[in-house]
Amino acid sequence: MSLNVRGIVPACIVTFDADGRFDEPAYRRYLEWLLPQGPVALAINADTGEGPHLWPDERERVLRAAVDVAGDVPVIAGLAASHSGQAVEEAKRAQGAGAAGLLVFPIPAYQGTPLDPAIPVAYHEAIARGCGLPMIAFQLQPALGGVIFSAEALRRIAEIDQVVALKEASFDARLYLQTRRMIEGLARPVDLLTGNDNFIYESFVLGAEGALIGFGTLALDLQVEMFDLTRRDRWAEARAIWERILPLEEAIFGLPVRDYRARTKAALKHLGVLDGTVMRPPLTPISAAEEARIAAVLRQADLLAPAGVA
Repeated sequence: MSLNVRGIVPACIVTFDADGRFDEPAYRRYLEWLLPQGPVALAINADTGEGPHLWPDERERVLRAAVDVAGDVPVIAGLAASHSGQAVEEAKRAQGAGAAGLLVFPIPAYQGTPLDPAIPVAYHEAIARGCGLPMIAFQLQPALGGVIFSAEALRRIAEIDQVVALKEASFDARLYLQTRRMIEGLARPVDLLTGNDNFIYESFVLGAEGALIGFGTLALDLQVEMFDLTRRDRWAEARAIWERILPLEEAIFGLPVRDYRARTKAALKHLGVLDGTVMRPPLTPISAAEEARIAAVLRQADLLAPAGVA
């Protein structure tokens, strides 16, 4: 079982029209802009794409559109559910829509401490039995509704044969290193993907094989170049790219973190990729003042033409 995630995997946004319905033409245009920039795969219906906020039929429609546009580029479906049976059905639905893999989100049943490792392990095992797709396990910061697993839970999840990678998105460098050391001790190779938008470059220095990140939908070509440079040990050049785009990352992922999706859409609007920034309620668009600040950061990173220049 294989799924190549050794590179940049952008977690893609979703587009809505003024009435809050999925805007497929706008979505296709967005993906057609993104794909030539060199992603190794696309993550669809993940948190960036408001996947947990979509109806099941909407998620399938979004996924089918992405698979159609992506062509040979693998599409990874975000999988969020309330219980194991629902997760299996959602996984089968994603497989039927053409997904090449699953990004398995933490679920509400994990909340509360201590978390018995048997609970998340059983959840992943149920998906593995019910669907043949490769899986990416997911450690996500609590600020975005996730959970930090114990080392035992992570190890046992990673030992499931269908788990080919682990996305570490604690936004905590110490926890990231602990996870990397755990993965290095496994009997079979499992790729470590950074989901830490706040230290993407440093994640590669510390051993990540790739990145599955919401920030990947902005300045993707530069992030692909940065990753390629790290593979060739050209660290100074890679770091220079990171320093250039870091202020944009900090603007997008500032507090409250939940607003990063709206900020991302605002940035894409200023890049000329989107016409609108409609969010699925109860999420809301950002203020005009914050949008202006994002435009200024884009300009400072030389991603926009200077003010007044066509």
